[in-house]
Amino acid sequence: MTPEQRIELDRRRTLERLERLRSEHEGFVAASLDSNADDEHDPEGATIAFERSQVETLVRRLEQQLADLDAADRRVAEGRYGACESCGAQIPEGRLDARPAARTCVGCAP
Repeated sequence: MTPEQRIELDRRRTLERLERLRSEHEGFVAASLDSNADDEHDPEGATIAFERSQVETLVRRLEQQLADLDAADRRVAEGRYGACESCGAQIPEGRLDARPAARTCVGCAP
C-alpha cells in the first residue's frame, strides 16, 4: 500500500467515525432540549452531560487526527513521509500501517 493510500484509508475511517459521533452528539443535545432535567441535581441529567462531554472529547480527538493526516500528506509531498522527525530513522511499515500519521519511530515516540 502506498503512503497516499494508507493515509486516505485512515482519513475515510476517521471521517466515518466523526460523522457517527456528531450524530450521537446531536442526539444528546436533542434529548436534553426535550427534557427539563437539571443536570446538576438530576441523576439522569448527570449521565447525559457526562456522555455529551465524552462524545465532544472524542470529536476533538478525531478532528486532531484529520489535521495529523493533513500533515502526513504534506510530508509525502515533501518526500519526508516515513522518516522519524526525532532521529531520522525510517519508521517501520507496521507502525505506519497502524498509525499512518506517525511522525516518529517507536523508540522516539512520546
